[in-house]
Amino acid sequence: MAMMINDASLERDLIASREATGADRYDEAWEGMYMMSPLRNTEHQKFVSRFIYIFEELVGWPGLGVVMPGVNLSDRREGWKDNYRVPDVAVALNDSDVIDCDTHWLGGPDLLVEVISKGDQTRDKIQWYGQLRVKELLVIDRYPWSIDLFRLQQDALIKVGQADVDNDLVLTCVTISVNLRLRLGEKRPQIEVVARETDKTWMV
Repeated sequence: MAMMINDASLERDLIASREATGADRYDEAWEGMYMMSPLRNTEHQKFVSRFIYIFEELVGWPGLGVVMPGVNLSDRREGWKDNYRVPDVAVALNDSDVIDCDTHWLGGPDLLVEVISKGDQTRDKIQWYGQLRVKELLVIDRYPWSIDLFRLQQDALIKVGQADVDNDLVLTCVTISVNLRLRLGEKRPQIEVVARETDKTWMV
């Protein structure tokens, strides 16, 4: 159910309450429109923590770049709170065009991961990520299960592959040297992540 608040005082109180409790951690602003994201369930948070672990091992700890478990991304240095998005995972390599403004990142990181939750608007953010010049985007959907890989082509993120449990397609990231595919598991499908340089494998 969508809700529009036309009472400015109530709006300020609601936002202040979310800030005080930390419930606003993943809230966003889309061209001045405050967007409240649905709460992440346990499975969603597990995906995020495991991708952070993998990317830290491949990028963060070797000193090849920065890995963030959610970061404010904006297209402006000043007044960024009027227009920003918060991906689940963001990776900026050392030669990235991203500018760290302390409160937020300005510009597009090399790789983003978004895990879809019911009721969120992840897919509505893809065009904006392309305009921000994000190099690659992984979208993990669980309704039904699939992994979409998008890659920047000119000024747009274009889907270059979709892996699901039926097609056994291997997705090849170019920003980080990993391959991914969706495998059947006992309780739910799992994402197989393989480092191309070492063949080290993780199951997410």
